[in-house]
Amino acid sequence: MMKKTVFWIGLVAMASVAGVANAHEGGRDFDGGHGGHGGHVVYDDHFHHDHYYPARGYVVAGVPHGALAVGFGRDRYWFSGGVWYRPYGPNFRVVVPPFGVVIPLLPSAYVTLSIGGMPYYYANGIYYTLAQPGPGYVVVQAPPGADNAQAVSAVVPSAAPPAVVASPAKPEPVIYPRNGQSAAQLEADRQGCNRWATTQPSAMGDASVFSRAVEACMDARGYTLR
Repeated sequence: MMKKTVFWIGLVAMASVAGVANAHEGGRDFDGGHGGHGGHVVYDDHFHHDHYYPARGYVVAGVPHGALAVGFGRDRYWFSGGVWYRPYGPNFRVVVPPFGVVIPLLPSAYVTLSIGGMPYYYANGIYYTLAQPGPGYVVVQAPPGADNAQAVSAVVPSAAPPAVVASPAKPEPVIYPRNGQSAAQLEADRQGCNRWATTQPSAMGDASVFSRAVEACMDARGYTLR
């Protein structure tokens, strides 16, 4: 009886080890996609922000529904809830955005800081300030004195861990110039339409409204989006 007991304990231990190995295959932690406190989730308490985010480098099958596509040079990023994503093969990887990239609206949870008499906005390790010329917000380096800054106000709608299972990203529309516009002109028009879209009602709080405004603007400038 003792030998049989030892035998079954050994089998259970081997199965447990195999399960842990499978869960960490590829260097990623999995918890069934429920957004728990595994290695893929970090807690940002800087400036009492007190919010959970997916860890940098974590890979997901798709970005969250309603994520905003943001162009920066030849690169394309997706932004949702203070988290930045970049294509990674057929999937998306959580990344640090480049300095200088502009977004039309701040994340839903952020901390307002006053540094050197200037307003800054902080979320998920990233600092934003008003874009010049505006509208919009630009990603910047941590300004001097940021470590000792005091929060003016905080917007934290929820401190619950984010879900890491996301819906597939909506494909970025292909832009066809109808009037023979050059690639440089296309990019200038696209950026101009992005700026104009931020001035439309509800666009700063609804990514779908922002996208429709951009498409309407590009159509008026002689482009077909499909």
